[in-house]
Amino acid sequence: MTEDEKDKAKAAAVASVGAGVGTAGGATVGVLELAARGVATGLTASLVIGAGAAAGAGLAYGIYRLFKKRKT
Repeated sequence: MTEDEKDKAKAAAVASVGAGVGTAGGATVGVLELAARGVATGLTASLVIGAGAAAGAGLAYGIYRLFKKRKT
């Protein structure tokens, strides 16, 4: 495995972990608040969870790139 392939694999792993964390955050915060108000549907819950996953993946990848630049 080349160094470039290793770097891509690390970035993918970091993004997937971030997506998992974002999904959990979106589910616990957004969906529970919507449910408390009585307006949660399957669609709104899916949108909140998906947005949380996307935000978590983007944030984790950004942090990974920031630390990677500092190392080199």
